[in-house]
Amino acid sequence: MAVDDKCSFCGKTRREAKLMIAGLTGSICENCAMQVSEIVKEENIRRNGQVFVSTDKEFPKPEDIKQFLDQYVIGQDEAKKYLSVAVYNHYKRLMQKDTQDDVEIEKSNIIMVGATGTGKTLLARTIAKKLNVPFCIVDATVFTEAGYVGEDIESILTRLLQASDYNVEAAQRGIVFIDEIDKIARKGDNPSITRDVSGEGVQQGLLKLLEGSVVNVPPQGGRKHPEQRMISIDTKNILFICGGAFDGIEKKIAQRLNTRVVGYTASRESAVYDRNDMLKYIMPTDLKSFGLIPEIIGRLPILTYLTPLDRDALKRILIEPKNSIIKQYIKLFEMDNIKLTFDVDVYDFIVDKSVELKLGARGLRSIVETIMIDAMYEMPSGTQRNLRVTLPFAKENFENVDINRLQIA
Repeated sequence: MAVDDKCSFCGKTRREAKLMIAGLTGSICENCAMQVSEIVKEENIRRNGQVFVSTDKEFPKPEDIKQFLDQYVIGQDEAKKYLSVAVYNHYKRLMQKDTQDDVEIEKSNIIMVGATGTGKTLLARTIAKKLNVPFCIVDATVFTEAGYVGEDIESILTRLLQASDYNVEAAQRGIVFIDEIDKIARKGDNPSITRDVSGEGVQQGLLKLLEGSVVNVPPQGGRKHPEQRMISIDTKNILFICGGAFDGIEKKIAQRLNTRVVGYTASRESAVYDRNDMLKYIMPTDLKSFGLIPEIIGRLPILTYLTPLDRDALKRILIEPKNSIIKQYIKLFEMDNIKLTFDVDVYDFIVDKSVELKLGARGLRSIVETIMIDAMYEMPSGTQRNLRVTLPFAKENFENVDINRLQIA
């Protein structure tokens, strides 16, 4: 009997097997191939579930994490430092079970406050590239109390479970970034006398996740499949990072700072504060005034802020990072064998328009897209293989756009 007429694993002949795959020195039937595939998949999940390493060489230090963030995110050194330390301490906390003393390190959940377009979500996405733990990003705006239209709080853990390939042990040591946390603030500083199903009610539901408890999670999402088997996840080792714009909180900060000075010294002392960057003076009491309940604030002990982006920062964001906007467009044209170059004064024009329209870093891409849209439409079908973007070219193309559409974006 030839080598390829019999399975080298189970011994089935070619007649007994529906499909026989021949190799150089043996063969395998389809059933054995499927079993081998499952074994390989389980082994990969087992290895990926090893969410921390014991050797110092592979253990990322805070400075290493920040240096990695510096390659992709411009500025925001204060937020990077807090984030790097929080993640580093999370790694160390996962290793704590190897110690024999009674000192138990608690979670250091973190909350980042910053205006839209300053880089909160980008920081979270970038740090996910560096981590060796399951990581997911969720949007708080879709959550409602159980029993109401929307998503349950437990769906946060469902997404973390998916990110860990349904490895429960790995998911229990993961990191969750909750974006738009300010959107679940209650409507006033006082407790609501009516049902606030998407605000205060969601905050109450988040408490058990942030502090640490065993939660029964529906692997497919709960409300549409009530008959499915639940998976128990312990959240005590899951690190939660929250981010939000908290639009208008600067007024509450200024209000609090002004109450500290009375009489003759009021104008003199208030002049010390940087009124263009009030977020640097943020305190947990300001979050409470904005609408976060005290219990939530207590479970987010580390508070940091992101500074507004000035012209220099926006220009650096435009051209410096590894995946900067300009480099992305150069790459897009390069894939069509077209060499794209920009004059230096075009960068200043783009930044000026972003500052003028108050679009932040997100607006940079919209403006570049507006300038390049006609060229991207026409040149792939043409014969021209070089494009130099000059200031007149940029101004002409930008004038053809509806500015209101950019402001809405």
